[in-house]
Amino acid sequence: MTQFNFQNALGKTLAGRLELPPTPTKKFAIFAHCFSCSKNVHAATRVSRELAKLGIAVLRFDFTGLGNSEGDFANTNFSSNVNDLIAAADALRARHQAPSLLVGHSLGGAAVLMAAPQIPEVKAVATIGAPSEPAHVSHLFGDRTACIEKDGAALIQIGGRDLRIEKHFLDDLKTHRLTEALPALGKPLMIFHSPVDSIVSIDHARKLYEAARHPKSFVSLDDADHMLTRQDDAEFVAGTLAVWAARHVNEPAAEESETPANARVKVAKGTVEVNELAGGLSQQIRTPTHEFRADEPSSVPGGNGTGPDPYELLLASLGACTSMTLRMYANRKQWPVENIQVRLSHERIHAKDCQDCELEADRGNDGSSFVDLIRKQITIKGAVDETQLQRLHEIADRCPVHRSLMNEKHIKTEIQSG
Repeated sequence: MTQFNFQNALGKTLAGRLELPPTPTKKFAIFAHCFSCSKNVHAATRVSRELAKLGIAVLRFDFTGLGNSEGDFANTNFSSNVNDLIAAADALRARHQAPSLLVGHSLGGAAVLMAAPQIPEVKAVATIGAPSEPAHVSHLFGDRTACIEKDGAALIQIGGRDLRIEKHFLDDLKTHRLTEALPALGKPLMIFHSPVDSIVSIDHARKLYEAARHPKSFVSLDDADHMLTRQDDAEFVAGTLAVWAARHVNEPAAEESETPANARVKVAKGTVEVNELAGGLSQQIRTPTHEFRADEPSSVPGGNGTGPDPYELLLASLGACTSMTLRMYANRKQWPVENIQVRLSHERIHAKDCQDCELEADRGNDGSSFVDLIRKQITIKGAVDETQLQRLHEIADRCPVHRSLMNEKHIKTEIQSG
């Protein structure tokens, strides 16, 4: 997760969080929270994080005047929420990639349905417990609605907070006819709703489904509450949503989607390319056939924990090479090796404490000598005898990466402006 703040159309800074997958992705989504909630509400946090685990980067943010975002909530309305969503999409487009998926919870669901046609890159929309008309939210005001209409404003207590609702908010709600706008959505729609939702009844889901055109889908959330307070309900929504969205938001093959003008140069065979990602220390690593991410843990300033750190990658390389080398040798010898596990650790120790170390030691500021010690513990499962096990021990130290680390090394660095 990384901080993602941006400005709305009125110049107010909105506070956001970008949930990043463990590996680089081309799939981005925006999650719109419920009325008077924040980006940290259970539904927004849990669904966004689960989607990130499944490969979709998700931006969740506080609407104007809520949470950590600037602005006065009393000056906002449903239209300003829609405009905030469009501003969020613009910010994602500028820094990463425009969202291909919009997800909205409760009134946020109504907002994403209205915003989607104004964000051309959006390929699919999903709602969770959304009302069929934005004006439904006014039922939360109870008998205070009459006060708002008469006096022009009133304080409404929602979620333990006093919020000032002004008449323009009610007037704006009435101008949006969601069921009339839905036929022109032009994008696949997934509707999640609980039949026991006590805040927004299941009848709203029926009206949304009937108003929308195909492709459209409905998923019952069984006994889930409106706020998705149970973790397993959020996980179910995220898992189902990720599978459904994959049919619509996956990028087409490079040869179909990229023109010569914007096509990315492929990494040459035998080369690895590392590019810094915006925000923090995250690095995108590209090989001729794969892409993944490196990062520092969140305990390190600038680290977001979106990938293994450099030393973990080093150990992973050595461990993978060791296991592969042992497997190829065992297969060639037709030995009964069922499974190979390699566990590695790295530390810097005083040279005098490492009796078997013959490498040149680094000298610390106090003149003491240090060496890098990598411990490699291998577990072989299978009916191998002691002679075979000893031979595998010898072979383990002959893997190419092990030998490269032990050999004298020369690294030539070149730098240029670009």
